[in-house]
Amino acid sequence: MSQTSDEHPSVTRFRADHARLGGTGEIVILPDAVHTAVLAAQALGCEPGAIANSLLFDADDAPVLVLTSGAHRVDTDKVAARIGVARLRRAKPEFVREHTGQVIGGVSPIGHPAPVPTYLDPWLEQHPVVWAAAGHPAAVFSTTFDELARLTGATVVDVE
Repeated sequence: MSQTSDEHPSVTRFRADHARLGGTGEIVILPDAVHTAVLAAQALGCEPGAIANSLLFDADDAPVLVLTSGAHRVDTDKVAARIGVARLRRAKPEFVREHTGQVIGGVSPIGHPAPVPTYLDPWLEQHPVVWAAAGHPAAVFSTTFDELARLTGATVVDVE
């Protein structure tokens, strides 16, 4: 899908980063925003577990991105212990925008102003095609578990 003149700037930045990193998946602009894994799965005709939620957390004022299956909830205490931080808190909208340049519901795994430490839910590997946000709540892209790990440099960690 090619860029349009009215494309949101965060999608344009995602598109450029995706191409620079050698991403192979399709970028899809949906007719409506999909702020949850269930809504995204319905729009794409897949199961929620194939949606890679990009959840930004605040670890003592440092960003941490967790890419988790839409079928899971992140146990912040367990993940904090596994990645060696004192505490993970759900990030406030301003913190998310500052560190990703994107809004909650549209945070992509890549395309941020600066690198963000990223962790990947191993359950996503069960799906041959994984979908993730592409910088805006109505933009998504297809990928695979292996490509997502490569694009993000993520460390695989159990999130539950």
